[in-house]
Amino acid sequence: MDVVYLTRGLAEWLLEMSAEHEPEQFAVALEVTPAGEFDADLRLAEEVPVFTHFYHPDAGKSVTAVFGMDFSAPMGMTKGRFVSHPMGNLSVTLRDDLHAVVLVAIPPWELASLAAFDRAGRKKTIELVDAEPPEEPLP
Repeated sequence: MDVVYLTRGLAEWLLEMSAEHEPEQFAVALEVTPAGEFDADLRLAEEVPVFTHFYHPDAGKSVTAVFGMDFSAPMGMTKGRFVSHPMGNLSVTLRDDLHAVVLVAIPPWELASLAAFDRAGRKKTIELVDAEPPEEPLP
């Protein structure tokens, strides 16, 4: 995927959470919704993935503390990862939990300081989608 699509709302939330967690790093698993599932016409092919939501980092925290494994997101099932780099390194590092797409943000926590990379560290283009993802029922 040369272009990474994500909703503006998700991008703004990720930056807001990064600012709140500074000087600590903030990271979450990200998931996509196919463009064809949006109510709005995104002018994208129906199967194009759009990053729309995240798995809350505190979900499963007590289990994680006991067993040392992250149970907050389905193992190997998420399409991407977001990580903040409070020290200002706008690139993927070996310590980042690599996914097919890794979004990285640095201070001053603005849209211009958000970048996307593949797992090899090659930069991708970000396109923001000004649409709300479809509502999903809670299980």
